[in-house]
Amino acid sequence: MGIFTRFSDIVNSNINAILDKAEDPEKIVRLMIQEMEDTLVEVRSAAARSIADKKDLNRKLGHLEREQGDWDSKAELALRKGREDLAKAALIEKSRASTASEILKADYAIIDEGLAKLNQDISRLEKKLLDAKARQKSLLVRHKTANSRLAARRKIHDYKIEDAMVRFEQYTRRIDDVEGRIEAYDLGLPKDLNHEFAGLEAEESVARELEALKKRVSDGADAVAKAK
Repeated sequence: MGIFTRFSDIVNSNINAILDKAEDPEKIVRLMIQEMEDTLVEVRSAAARSIADKKDLNRKLGHLEREQGDWDSKAELALRKGREDLAKAALIEKSRASTASEILKADYAIIDEGLAKLNQDISRLEKKLLDAKARQKSLLVRHKTANSRLAARRKIHDYKIEDAMVRFEQYTRRIDDVEGRIEAYDLGLPKDLNHEFAGLEAEESVARELEALKKRVSDGADAVAKAK
């Protein structure tokens, strides 16, 4: 059994309300479209049968109208020939044909009214079908977009990426620290060539003094050790 069990369920349905309650709106729209298309085929077939019935009734009504005219002519002929009995019998047959014609006209009116309603329902169903197909395209786009966003969110919250970002931040801070130390040496100093060479000479002098200091400390430690 489909989503809809009767044609009226479809033409009177509220697509928005159905989708709001659905766990899988995309699937529901596909089923709705299939159900609507199948129903539309059935309704068009019913309309085609009604049209064929109307044509058949038209032919029968035409035959009965000709039959009535024929019996009326025969009744008139019988009266002219003095055969009142035959005229009466012809009028009875004319009445029979007239009664049958009235019954067919009533059937024709019922079929015609039903066909008019079918045409209205077909029009409403086609609008519903177009609406459902438009929503299907929209839902597909939204579904793809949502999946892409979900994949991106999963990547963002992936622990490997978080770990990489932490290491990246640490490395960035180390570079910032080194750059800051370099800039600190240059604060308040002129940026000329002589100054740069003076800086190099000062570094060498400090290095020599540091090595001499280390040697004295080491020699002193050795002397203390020997004295003991």
